[in-house]
Amino acid sequence: MSNQLEKVQELIALRNEARLGGGEKAIEKQHARGKYTARERIAQLLDEGSFEEIDMFVRHRCHNFGQEKKSYLGDGVVTGYGTINGRLVYVFAQDFTVFGGSLSETMALKICKIMDMAMKMGAPVIGLNDSGGARIQEGINALAGYSEIFQRNILASGVIPQISGILGPCAGGAVYSPALTDFTIMTKGISYMFLTGPKVVKTVTGEDVTQDQLGGAEVHSTKSGVAHFAAEDGEECLKVIRKLFSFIPQNNLEEPPVMPCDDPIDRLEDSLNEIIPDSATRPYDMYEVIGAIIDNGEFLEVQRDYAKNIIIGFARFNGQSVGIVANQPKYLAGVLDSNASRKAARFVRFCDAFNIPLVTLVDVPGFLPGTGQEYNGVILHGAKLLYAYGEATVPKVTVTLRKSYGGPHIVMTCKPLRGDINYAWPTPEPAVMGGPGHVKGL
Repeated sequence: MSNQLEKVQELIALRNEARLGGGEKAIEKQHARGKYTARERIAQLLDEGSFEEIDMFVRHRCHNFGQEKKSYLGDGVVTGYGTINGRLVYVFAQDFTVFGGSLSETMALKICKIMDMAMKMGAPVIGLNDSGGARIQEGINALAGYSEIFQRNILASGVIPQISGILGPCAGGAVYSPALTDFTIMTKGISYMFLTGPKVVKTVTGEDVTQDQLGGAEVHSTKSGVAHFAAEDGEECLKVIRKLFSFIPQNNLEEPPVMPCDDPIDRLEDSLNEIIPDSATRPYDMYEVIGAIIDNGEFLEVQRDYAKNIIIGFARFNGQSVGIVANQPKYLAGVLDSNASRKAARFVRFCDAFNIPLVTLVDVPGFLPGTGQEYNGVILHGAKLLYAYGEATVPKVTVTLRKSYGGPHIVMTCKPLRGDINYAWPTPEPAVMGGPGHVKGL
């Protein structure tokens, strides 16, 4: 009996050691940077007391460069499963206190295991990234670990939702896993993503650039479109993930969750009579239209600060999740360009994969003209949106508010592109081009 008690005490001691990650000093440094530890992040993300950790006692297997003399339980990543609002989800959180969160062969195996489990169970995967990249001491084995993760990202795409939270550095090969997932949430001030760091950039191109300028949250949420959300801090990042999770289903065979709704389905919204100007050239704010028609004005916008001429995001009608795609007349007159087309196309494909109906609000004067757009492949990017809408089999409801000119009339899911229901405002203008253009013979 005493031997059994000793074993239990030994197990408890090992668990306490594992929970310390890289040690108390390393945890203090993490807190000093304004960052939470991997386990603290998981506790904030999941329902209280729901987390079940897997592979807590794994250690690395590397014997190169003296690595065998230094190892930690868990090897730099916390993996397991729990619930968000009672719904099953699988999670991995990289632990920066252990070798800077760098990826080893065994860390990759831990991540791959929970991704495989998520696929079997038909549950989403959430990755909380805080890593310096590949563990250099492990060489090609670390790179092989990345390849295994990427392969699972690819196989899971369109089957289970995949969400990436960036809560620290994410450099080199590490950036590709978030890029392969459905949504990426970056954190201002503490997170960055780039393939090559500032020192390599300086050596190769001579360009002086800081980490934030090269790959900070603001850069990727406004210029590159890599990030779908930019959170103010780590807590907000995790809150965004929880909110996003409330709009999407467990997998591609299930329906999104339906929320209780006390918003009357037959309510009249008189403000809609005043929002849209009589003049076809006067701008107005599409957010006012969206806020007036959805349940309780609750709209989770995706990529808010990127390609502002188109708006995408999640809302509800009568408690049912929908994806909204809308031109924004207040920004570049709501034209379609390369970035707006790519932004909307990826969103439409996600909604189609996960059984989320699409509501499209159309007020578009055409594609943005000019050599800049043509050289940037606006034809190809416009075709991506056309293809995404054309192959989508979820319910598609289109409302033409005002202008619907030229190619974008087709691209924004017109009737022949299998739009299920097409509504028109009292003064719509579907045409090859506007009246002045016709008169001038353009």
